[in-house]
Amino acid sequence: MSSSTFTEDDFIQLSALQHYVFCPRQCGLIYVDDAWHDNVFTVRGEILHEKVDTDTYETRGTTKTVRGLRIHSFRLGIVGRADVVEFKDGKSGDEIMPVEFKAGEPKEDISDKVQLCAQALCLEEMMNTTIQRGAFFYGKVRRRTVVELNDVLRQQTEEIVIAVREIVSTQGVPVAEYSAKCRSCSLESLCLPKAMNQRKLTAYINQLYQP
Repeated sequence: MSSSTFTEDDFIQLSALQHYVFCPRQCGLIYVDDAWHDNVFTVRGEILHEKVDTDTYETRGTTKTVRGLRIHSFRLGIVGRADVVEFKDGKSGDEIMPVEFKAGEPKEDISDKVQLCAQALCLEEMMNTTIQRGAFFYGKVRRRTVVELNDVLRQQTEEIVIAVREIVSTQGVPVAEYSAKCRSCSLESLCLPKAMNQRKLTAYINQLYQP
C-alpha cells in the first residue's frame, strides 16, 4: 500500500480504476492516448449519470443525500465524483455510505467494487472517519446491492491505484490481449486486439525461421 502524499497535479481519475480492471490496455488508451468511442453501454451509463450527478442534496428523515459530490485522496492521489453519498444520523452513530449508480447489472469482476471502495477511501480521508459499507443501484435489475468494504477489497483497490499510476506516469499503453469481453468494448476499433495478436504471432514465426 502507498504511504506517499500526492499533490493535485498528480491526481488520477477514479474512473480509471474500473477501466483498468476491465482491461489495462483500455485504461492506457483512455488515460494516456486520450482515446474514447461511445457504444450502447457507455451511452446508457452517461444518460443515467446525467440524472444522478446534479450537485444537489436533500434530507429525508435522518438521511441527507448528496449527489455529484467531488471527492479526493491526497494519500492515494485520486480524484473524482461520487454519484450519491448518504449521511445517516442513527442511534449507533453517524454512518456515511457512497452509492454508485450503474445502468447494467452486477459484474462478475471486481471493477465496480474497486471504484466504490476508492470512493469510500476518499471520503474516509476527507472526513476523518471509517466507512464499513457502500452500495450500488443497478438500473437493469432495479435494486440496491450493499457491499462490505473489507480489508481484502481495500488492499486490491490500493494495488490497482498503484498499477494505474504506473501506466499514467510512464505513458505506457499495455499490449492488446484479445478475449470475449473485447466485443463489448467501445474501443475495439481503435485497439484492434485481434490484429495485435496476429502481429505478435507473425513476429514469433518469423523469429523461428531466421537463420
